[in-house]
Amino acid sequence: MIVPVFEEIEPVSDCDCPGCVLGRRTAPRPSPGGLHGRPAARGAAVVAAASAALGAAPQAVALAAPHAPARPGGPAADGSAADGSAGTPQGGAAPLFGTGTAKPPASRSPALTRTQIINRAKLWVDAQVPYSTTRYWSDGYRQDCSGYVSMAWGLLSNEWTGSLAQFGVRITKEQLEPGDMLLFHNAADPQNGSHVVIFGGWTDYTHTAYTGYEQTPPHTRRQSTPYPYWNNTTKYVPYRYRNVTSGTSGSEPATGGALTPFPGASYFGPGANNKYVTQLGQMLIARGGASFYAKGPGPVWGESDRKATEAFQKAQGWTGPAADGLPGPRTWELLVTKAGKDIPPVKTAPGSVPAFPGRDYFRPGANNVYVTRLGQQLVKKGFGSYYATGPGPRWSESDRRAVEAFQKAQGWRGSQADGYPGPETWRRLFT
Repeated sequence: MIVPVFEEIEPVSDCDCPGCVLGRRTAPRPSPGGLHGRPAARGAAVVAAASAALGAAPQAVALAAPHAPARPGGPAADGSAADGSAGTPQGGAAPLFGTGTAKPPASRSPALTRTQIINRAKLWVDAQVPYSTTRYWSDGYRQDCSGYVSMAWGLLSNEWTGSLAQFGVRITKEQLEPGDMLLFHNAADPQNGSHVVIFGGWTDYTHTAYTGYEQTPPHTRRQSTPYPYWNNTTKYVPYRYRNVTSGTSGSEPATGGALTPFPGASYFGPGANNKYVTQLGQMLIARGGASFYAKGPGPVWGESDRKATEAFQKAQGWTGPAADGLPGPRTWELLVTKAGKDIPPVKTAPGSVPAFPGRDYFRPGANNVYVTRLGQQLVKKGFGSYYATGPGPRWSESDRRAVEAFQKAQGWRGSQADGYPGPETWRRLFT
């Protein structure tokens, strides 16, 4: 028998429905009636669904959908009560931070990969952003379900369930991929049950459950969710973000760890001395800002940080106060999620050498503009025969061999000709 391959799902610790509680405890529940008077069979359905996800008999899979019914504070993130009625409202369309009047059209929404969308969704999961229909998080997005999807999709304003569809393209269940959304907008009574969820990938081969990212009382969470949702199962419609670009698909994109939420404006500027200044500098160098740093970056805020930040902001097309050299939530967000445009190369005077970005940018796994720039200079110097294609931004054995050949041409041997550029290799290449 061929065992299907599927994504391993972490257990959800904050779900207290009968099925999930039963699945976590070693002893059976004392009351046969289940929690809140619901039949215990509901909980058994979830246990059977979990067993199916771990490779049990396919017959148990059919029990995945009828999870415990929604109740206050439970899986129904729209605040649905046990009878299916909604009790949590949502905010309407609004600018970032809820101020101003400008509302950009859907055509101006930025391009994002699926990995970037999921990474953005994880920011709020990691921060455990509290649910609110009136408050705005440090990135400017409203802390309800529609504000969360607006944030994950990088929209330039806070949308609501009645407007999010204009930023997407309607698709089928079979076409769902990580970063898409499942939307239910109750046009007759928008506050009664309307909700939206980010699709993070199927949890098993049956496609009866998926990893859902949602903003729900009491805070943002990620958990296995029956398709299409716990309730209103005939009313959720899948949509794909219209400006999604090529990226990871078919399963939830892997990341290199939790992404750091914006710490606050007070951590940057004259007098600041903290780890976030160092992290900012490292991200700016990775996006093309190495020429602004003579050394570092370090924890003490300096003019190098301000100029590099300003250059990155101007690369996004921002002007005036939006490009003042001090990072705000949007600047930080683009850097952390590796979205937006890189800092363009600084034009240098004839004969001058661009700043060496550091050894860490030329190692296996490295992927940045400096690898491309190094390869182009090696080709220009006559060492391009090692490249079958490219050169490109991802460090490869072709780059290492070309650098090694250039170093040996300088008369270097041993560790001085290891194929990894240092400051002197860089200086000679660009002289």
